[in-house]
Amino acid sequence: MADSAPTVPAALTTDAPLAIHSKQTVDPWNVSGETGADGVVKAINYHTLIEEFGTKKILEEDLVRFEKVTGHRPHRFMRRGIVFSHRDLNYILDRYERGEPFFLYTGRGPSSDSMHIGHTVPFEFTKLMSHRWLQDVFDVPLIIMLTDDEKYLFSESREIEDVQKYTAANVKDIIAIGFDPKKTFIFSDYEFMGGEFYKNVTRIQKKTTLNVAKAIFGFDGDFGAIQGATAFASSFPHIFGSDKSISSKIPSLIPCAIDQDPYFRMTRDVAHRLHFAKPALIHARFLDALQGPGSKMSASIDTSAIFMYDEPNKIRTKINKYAFSGGQVTEEEQRAKGGDTDKDVSYQYLTFFLEDDEELERIRVAYTTGKMLTGELKAKCIAELQVYVKGFQERRAAVTDELVEDFFSQKKLVFRGNPHPIAAAKEEVPEGSSDGPKELTKNQLKKLAKEKMIEEKRLAKLKEKEQKQAGDAIA
Repeated sequence: MADSAPTVPAALTTDAPLAIHSKQTVDPWNVSGETGADGVVKAINYHTLIEEFGTKKILEEDLVRFEKVTGHRPHRFMRRGIVFSHRDLNYILDRYERGEPFFLYTGRGPSSDSMHIGHTVPFEFTKLMSHRWLQDVFDVPLIIMLTDDEKYLFSESREIEDVQKYTAANVKDIIAIGFDPKKTFIFSDYEFMGGEFYKNVTRIQKKTTLNVAKAIFGFDGDFGAIQGATAFASSFPHIFGSDKSISSKIPSLIPCAIDQDPYFRMTRDVAHRLHFAKPALIHARFLDALQGPGSKMSASIDTSAIFMYDEPNKIRTKINKYAFSGGQVTEEEQRAKGGDTDKDVSYQYLTFFLEDDEELERIRVAYTTGKMLTGELKAKCIAELQVYVKGFQERRAAVTDELVEDFFSQKKLVFRGNPHPIAAAKEEVPEGSSDGPKELTKNQLKKLAKEKMIEEKRLAKLKEKEQKQAGDAIA
């Protein structure tokens, strides 16, 4: 029946040290839920992240407007709150309504020879095989960045050749999601760095103060500049032309996990001062590791995730053996009390990958009322993931080197945007455009204030030391 509650679900090894009470951590390098006094890791609190990051929750009225403007029902990720937060989504919808250009931008840091199902979430949202979605709904260019240089520099064990091997494998994984090569450009930092792209990288670096970078990233933020430059249309003259008076006004829409938001918070700050269009963002929550709420899948830990190369039997074994259950300890208790779908990994995976809303609701009701047992729920999850992964593997096998070369080629892309624009659509100014250049959270402002105080104390001590030395010299 149910799994015994692990002491620290996010710790994926049995000999991991017990975590004492700590706050949740969500940034581009670390994701973990709050650890209670009892040592149990809690699920990520996304409402708190919205407040801390200063983003906006996607409301029902936003979904209604999305459908009205695009003519398409919102994706299941939006309907179910998986994509839950945004920056300036309505501004992008305004532009689409008027027939004004924008582009999509997402990416991947190649750190293993295969993506896992968690990695596919932003790509599936950007382009879903069985449904017209962002790329097809909007009919705009898509740019996909592979941050191979970052993965090399931030790993002590990987050589450049290792990361490039991962890049070659991962790009085929990405293409297998089903993107259209006529309107998609994929690049790796190692291969593309230079020209207008690198000019924008240096522009961002020059406009980013050390204190702001430290407050956002904890270090100088150079990779924030590289990721940020991809959000500017002028970085890609082969797609948007060389006239910067035009390309500088074209914004991007970035589907990403919420932990990537700090990169683009900095980018939006700099864009304001460079007179470039600010990127808009839509944020997805994390797909929990098999070990349960508060954890995140790891490309380096096989038992934490379902990988896209896993065979059907391996998927079955991983779900049955490792997938944390929200069910009760015994069948009798499960029948009487029902299970907790918020904690149950199998149910959470179904919210991501099962398309049928009514079927998902039937499963939820049956499980929470005790009519469905943990084994039955896991069986449904296994079947869904086996179909999903097998379909991916079949498409992946059909990706040729020639197709990869086509996606990497710097060619003109073919797109048309909204075929029926409304000229009189209401103009909406992107959030924060009149609030000055900075978009720092309260925590970041506190950190800056603390750093300022420390620096003032250091300078005061230095001055006192210099005065003492001067006095000694006179004596």
